[in-house]
Amino acid sequence: MAVVDSDEQTKNFLKSLGFPYLKIHHAINHYDFTKGDRKILIIGPMGSGKTEFSARIYRDSLIALKKSEKLRGLTMAGEADRRNIFYIRSKIDKKRFEDYPEDALAYRSGYERLGNCVASIEDSFELEKILDEECKVGTWILDEAEFFDERIAYVIDNFSSKKNGINFIFPMLIINFRKDIFNRTARLLMEIATDVFPLTAYCEHPECIADSYYTYRYYTIGGVECPALYFDPLIIVGGDKTLDDSKTPNYSTRCDHHHFLPGKEYTFLTLRPLGELAYSGNVDPLLNELMYIKNDIKKSEIYKKFAQKFLNTDSPNPIMMNALKVKCIAEKALIYLFSEENLLSIQQMRELAEKIDADLDYINDRLLESRRIKL
Repeated sequence: MAVVDSDEQTKNFLKSLGFPYLKIHHAINHYDFTKGDRKILIIGPMGSGKTEFSARIYRDSLIALKKSEKLRGLTMAGEADRRNIFYIRSKIDKKRFEDYPEDALAYRSGYERLGNCVASIEDSFELEKILDEECKVGTWILDEAEFFDERIAYVIDNFSSKKNGINFIFPMLIINFRKDIFNRTARLLMEIATDVFPLTAYCEHPECIADSYYTYRYYTIGGVECPALYFDPLIIVGGDKTLDDSKTPNYSTRCDHHHFLPGKEYTFLTLRPLGELAYSGNVDPLLNELMYIKNDIKKSEIYKKFAQKFLNTDSPNPIMMNALKVKCIAEKALIYLFSEENLLSIQQMRELAEKIDADLDYINDRLLESRRIKL
């Protein structure tokens, strides 16, 4: 067996075969069902092909299951066979796939039908039940695992310890639209992972073809792109259809240069301190800011800071101002302080929502997606 130790040896070897010097790239391999005890992260921005990657693994399993019985010993983990795939998705993600069959593993360019090998669950307790019921399954695919509660990482880790040889695959977002670690569930799954397959996509800005690593959230109002604010609710399910709607966001992949994220400075310099004052009992400053945002945004601190940073400057960036055109900005601020920063009590949340005449349907939809108590 030839061993190549350096680029120079590679060049000489290719030259001896009559080839010019070529860069040799790793091929996209079929999934290896002979390897067990793996917890595989498939990561990348929305649109990078994470779910389609999962569909390829499922298609590989159909081929592998047709192999001779002599090979069973290579893919077995106790009574489970790693060639037997079961696909799990979150119930809150189901509304993305309303136009697909119930058993579909859907992705942007199509879908695979999985029959009885797919289920939608709400939390880690439901996963435990399915893990116990499906004893023949050796490879579990948990789509968008970041949507589940943190406990799920320990459920998976403990199950793997008891059932040697079982594999778990997580096609998921590690980075959210804010370019932060998505949440604690994502962090815990990173800690137990054994392998990672990073995927990229083209930047979907019409004037760019660079590699993209980030999910970009934006709203479209009358055909105008409006970047999501930093304190936009963390989880808003969607992204499979492009909508012109000031309440429902669109998603794309963007490079660093075209990933617009206004409001981060405002969040930490102004919004969060207002939440801390409310937490200590002084709600009025927060209420005043929310009332301005709701009824006369040009008098609000967020508008003043945006105008100073993005308009009244030597390097104006007017697309950032478009973020203030969307609806429910005050509601988003409340949701952020309540569900992510835990600076508002449920009673304060209800009172503030009532005083600013908030859109309760919008708030409750977002709280439901975040597995928080509704108002």
